[in-house]
Amino acid sequence: MTETTAAQEQAAVDFGQALSTLLRRYLDGAREVVDDVPGGPRGFQVLSVSSEGACSNQATIAQRLGIDRTVMTYLVDDLEKAGLVERRPDPADRRARQVVLTPRGEKILAEASDRLHDIERTVLGALSEDEAAVFRTLLGRTVVDSAIDHSICAGPDVTPC
Repeated sequence: MTETTAAQEQAAVDFGQALSTLLRRYLDGAREVVDDVPGGPRGFQVLSVSSEGACSNQATIAQRLGIDRTVMTYLVDDLEKAGLVERRPDPADRRARQVVLTPRGEKILAEASDRLHDIERTVLGALSEDEAAVFRTLLGRTVVDSAIDHSICAGPDVTPC
């Protein structure tokens, strides 16, 4: 196969179908990893965002993840009952509650993140390490605007919650 033929074949790949296939492969492995986290993938995402520190207010986490505030309340209740997070008054707004990881939550998040990285590496197995790093960087750049659109915690001019 010539370079031109390979480039033509790559250009013929349906973008949506390729993204869908990639996502399915990732989710097939990821489900097992986060099954033990209350709320599954959503619970893991709440742990992940909470660990960042800049957006730990319960309402803003819900907004960032696109989770209904009522659903978010039940999700945080379950994470709290499992000893993975605790709620604290938000110093910036005493009516709001921050979601803070417990040591157990930090441990569960770290273990799940390591396992998810392994799954990611498998999914991106056709790429070299350097290509996978470039792919992650480019993927991050493509979604950065959507994070700003959906989160009052994002952006350089926003004071952390």
